[in-house]
Amino acid sequence: MLDLNLSKPDEVVKRLCERLRTERLAQAMTQSDLAGRAGIGVNTVSNLEAGRNVGFENIVRVAMALGRIKELEALFQPRLDSIEDILRYEQSARRQRTRRKSDHA
Repeated sequence: MLDLNLSKPDEVVKRLCERLRTERLAQAMTQSDLAGRAGIGVNTVSNLEAGRNVGFENIVRVAMALGRIKELEALFQPRLDSIEDILRYEQSARRQRTRRKSDHA
């Protein structure tokens, strides 16, 4: 199915960062509490919430600390709506990297 969502990447980052802050506050955590649980610095939490320097590993750490890792684990799960989808997915999982053809061939 084609997703016609016209959001720009920076808009998505902004919404996710706002949700991160809202979730932290809903769990009654300070930025310092979250930083300690996630094993990152307070400045990193502040930067994440502001949409600056959003590194994926830090997002994973924060999601784990907030108990929200399942959402990230589901992020790139295959869509298996039919038998054909399942077969195609299984086939692609077995596929190996192909070698490049040499220029001398």
